Amino acid sequence: MTMELKQEYTLRITQANKTQLITILYEMALLYVGEAEDPLATGDRTELKDAVRRIQGCMCELMDSMHMEYEIAHHLLQLYLYVNREVAQAALHNNAENLEHVRPVLNRLLEAYKQIEGQDTTGPVMGNTQTVYAGLTYGRNDLMESTADPVANRGFCV
Repeated sequence: MTMELKQEYTLRITQANKTQLITILYEMALLYVGEAEDPLATGDRTELKDAVRRIQGCMCELMDSMHMEYEIAHHLLQLYLYVNREVAQAALHNNAENLEHVRPVLNRLLEAYKQIEGQDTTGPVMGNTQTVYAGLTYGRNDLMESTADPVANRGFCV
């Protein structure tokens, strides 16, 4: 993941509600699936291991955030476990086909949560974050971000 993408995801996470956080995790998992394809093709076991660890990290975060009192959570858990198994099999056997089994599952879940996103009217999960404003710079039409209250206390209050 490039530094620009990390910054973009960081900004989105700080301003996201619960549903948007799930959507971001699916997007990141799909991005990491794409990153795992190159090491599979070149046989770079270290890079493949790192990519698999990142995919499984996203899946573990999704599993940890589930409310198991709902029936749908049990179905989602089975999908998440399936993704974990397929990714592990891809790394174990150097088989890109296993990653291709994962991609449609994650894409369908991402599409479903994007539809739900519009119905979620709750505010951001993270509070006490810096406000970021984006606007066009003079002359170059580049997007520039600046923060408001850069010295504000964003830490824990005692």
